[in-house]
Amino acid sequence: MPVYEYLCDTCGGFDALRPMARASEPHACPDCGEDAPRAMLSAPAFSGMSSATRTAHAINERSAHAPKESGKLEPTHRHGPGCGCGSASAKATRTHADGAKSFPSKRPWMISH
Repeated sequence: MPVYEYLCDTCGGFDALRPMARASEPHACPDCGEDAPRAMLSAPAFSGMSSATRTAHAINERSAHAPKESGKLEPTHRHGPGCGCGSASAKATRTHADGAKSFPSKRPWMISH
Protein backbone atom coordinates (compact mmCIF):
# COMPACT_ATOMS: atom_id res chain seq x y z
CA MET A 1 0.00 0.00 0.00
CA PRO A 2 1.27 3.49 -0.81
CA VAL A 3 1.75 6.33 1.64
CA TYR A 4 -0.31 9.46 0.94
CA GLU A 5 -0.03 12.96 2.39
CA TYR A 6 -3.00 14.80 3.89
CA LEU A 7 -3.32 18.37 5.16
CA CYS A 8 -5.44 19.14 8.22
CA ASP A 9 -6.59 22.78 8.52
CA THR A 10 -5.86 22.94 12.25
CA CYS A 11 -2.98 20.48 12.84
CA GLY A 12 -1.00 20.59 9.58
CA GLY A 13 0.25 17.84 7.28
CA PHE A 14 0.45 14.11 8.04
CA ASP A 15 1.06 10.85 6.19
CA ALA A 16 -1.27 7.87 6.00
CA LEU A 17 -0.89 4.37 4.59
CA ARG A 18 -4.02 3.63 2.51
CA PRO A 19 -5.17 1.42 -0.34
CA MET A 20 -5.05 3.02 -3.78
CA ALA A 21 -8.82 2.67 -4.16
CA ARG A 22 -9.35 5.02 -1.18
CA ALA A 23 -6.57 7.51 -1.99
CA SER A 24 -8.86 10.34 -3.10
CA GLU A 25 -11.12 10.11 -0.03
CA PRO A 26 -10.42 12.38 2.98
CA HIS A 27 -8.66 10.79 5.96
CA ALA A 28 -9.20 11.48 9.67
CA CYS A 29 -6.43 13.54 11.28
CA PRO A 30 -4.56 11.47 13.91
CA ASP A 31 -4.48 14.45 16.34
CA CYS A 32 -7.93 16.08 16.15
CA GLY A 33 -10.00 13.52 14.20
CA GLU A 34 -11.23 16.02 11.57
CA ASP A 35 -11.42 14.84 7.93
CA ALA A 36 -8.42 16.16 6.00
CA PRO A 37 -8.18 16.25 2.20
CA ARG A 38 -5.27 14.67 0.34
CA ALA A 39 -2.45 17.09 -0.49
CA MET A 40 0.87 17.04 -2.35
CA LEU A 41 3.26 18.39 0.27
CA SER A 42 6.55 17.00 -1.02
CA ALA A 43 8.02 15.92 -4.34
CA PRO A 44 7.99 12.21 -5.21
CA ALA A 45 11.21 10.40 -4.27
CA PHE A 46 12.93 7.87 -6.48
CA SER A 47 15.43 6.78 -3.88
CA GLY A 48 16.08 3.20 -4.96
CA MET A 49 17.48 4.06 -8.39
CA SER A 50 21.12 4.89 -9.16
CA SER A 51 21.98 7.47 -11.80
CA ALA A 52 23.25 4.75 -14.17
CA THR A 53 19.96 2.86 -13.89
CA ARG A 54 17.98 6.06 -14.38
CA THR A 55 20.04 6.83 -17.53
CA ALA A 56 19.48 3.32 -18.84
CA HIS A 57 15.73 3.66 -18.34
CA ALA A 58 15.74 7.00 -20.16
CA ILE A 59 17.66 5.54 -23.13
CA ASN A 60 15.35 2.52 -23.24
CA GLU A 61 12.26 4.73 -23.18
CA ARG A 62 13.65 6.97 -25.92
CA SER A 63 14.54 4.03 -28.17
CA ALA A 64 11.08 2.49 -27.76
CA HIS A 65 9.45 5.56 -29.32
CA ALA A 66 12.13 6.61 -31.81
CA PRO A 67 14.42 3.74 -32.81
CA LYS A 68 17.31 4.41 -35.18
CA GLU A 69 16.52 3.58 -38.77
CA SER A 70 19.06 1.84 -40.94
CA GLY A 71 18.67 4.44 -43.69
CA LYS A 72 19.75 7.21 -41.33
CA LEU A 73 22.92 5.47 -40.11
CA GLU A 74 26.25 6.29 -41.69
CA PRO A 75 27.44 3.30 -43.77
CA THR A 76 30.70 1.83 -42.50
CA HIS A 77 31.44 -0.37 -45.51
CA ARG A 78 30.85 1.06 -48.97
CA HIS A 79 31.92 -1.94 -51.08
CA GLY A 80 29.98 -5.07 -51.87
CA PRO A 81 30.22 -8.31 -49.89
CA GLY A 82 33.44 -10.29 -50.37
CA CYS A 83 35.49 -7.33 -51.60
CA GLY A 84 38.32 -8.25 -49.21
CA CYS A 85 39.18 -4.69 -48.17
CA GLY A 86 38.40 -5.40 -44.54
CA SER A 87 40.21 -8.72 -44.32
CA ALA A 88 43.85 -9.35 -43.57
CA SER A 89 44.56 -10.61 -47.06
CA ALA A 90 43.65 -8.58 -50.11
CA LYS A 91 42.39 -11.64 -51.96
CA ALA A 92 39.57 -13.80 -50.63
CA THR A 93 40.63 -16.89 -52.63
CA ARG A 94 44.11 -18.38 -52.35
CA THR A 95 45.27 -20.75 -55.11
CA HIS A 96 48.02 -23.25 -54.26
CA ALA A 97 50.67 -24.61 -56.64
CA ASP A 98 48.72 -27.84 -57.23
CA GLY A 99 45.60 -25.86 -58.26
CA ALA A 100 43.69 -26.36 -54.99
CA LYS A 101 41.78 -23.35 -53.75
CA SER A 102 41.37 -22.22 -50.16
CA PHE A 103 39.42 -19.37 -48.64
CA PRO A 104 41.38 -18.13 -45.60
CA SER A 105 39.03 -15.25 -44.81
CA LYS A 106 35.86 -17.33 -45.28
CA ARG A 107 34.38 -20.01 -43.05
CA PRO A 108 36.96 -22.85 -43.04
CA TRP A 109 34.51 -25.43 -41.72
CA MET A 110 32.10 -25.08 -44.65
CA ILE A 111 32.39 -27.26 -47.72
CA SER A 112 31.69 -25.43 -50.95
CA HIS A 113 29.46 -26.91 -53.61
